[in-house]
Amino acid sequence: MPTCLVVQHAAPESAFSIADALAAAHVELDVRKVFAGDPVPDRSDGFDGLVVMGGPMSANSDEGFPSRKAELALLADAVERAVPTIGVCLGAQLLALATGGAVHRGETGAEIGWGPVNLEPACKGDPLFDGVPASLTVMHWHGETYDMPAGAEHLLSNGRYANQGFRTGPAAWGVQFHLEVTEAAVDGLLDAFPQDAEEADGGATAIRSASPDVLAELAPWSGVVFTRFATLVLERSQQTDLVDLR
Repeated sequence: MPTCLVVQHAAPESAFSIADALAAAHVELDVRKVFAGDPVPDRSDGFDGLVVMGGPMSANSDEGFPSRKAELALLADAVERAVPTIGVCLGAQLLALATGGAVHRGETGAEIGWGPVNLEPACKGDPLFDGVPASLTVMHWHGETYDMPAGAEHLLSNGRYANQGFRTGPAAWGVQFHLEVTEAAVDGLLDAFPQDAEEADGGATAIRSASPDVLAELAPWSGVVFTRFATLVLERSQQTDLVDLR
């Protein structure tokens, strides 16, 4: 059975709609809960996909982040092996760092709450983002940002932080924002990080009140992106099966 490794750094930041798309494609999830002490491998062999989620720690520091070095090695290995990979928020920063980019504090401060991202021309023909509307309203929740690794495709941006999404190698994507969120995901972020939420325009109240309409508009497109990712994971599994049969 196809298997996707999911690295979860914080209890409220599970894979949500990414996990839903993988489950619908009959992909088994191997979830490693870093916050609960689960080990994280430093190699991607044996997995058909990799998802690395967000979290409150810094991609640049081992403090409070014992699995950081293993995750960097894991991501680098997945890119080299062309294992379909998505890094979300912290996961995107780790992917950038693992493949030669850099991570640093955002010059304009924390970006938190519902806000836009714009698709760059490189999204045309991209395996995940081709055909997605030119602008989406998504959930932002980060204080650090990244510089893209050399050779990466710049896919998404906005007026505050230019680097919102990229593809590196044949099948690895980093998204600085949270495309995977559901109503439960938004509630979990607000409950877990109330001080962060107050940095958004209008605070937690504004985020909650906007969520139903924004999520209804976002859900079809997050479904498209993550269903495509699940298909790549399935295709990877089938290719591996054929190699094993030879």
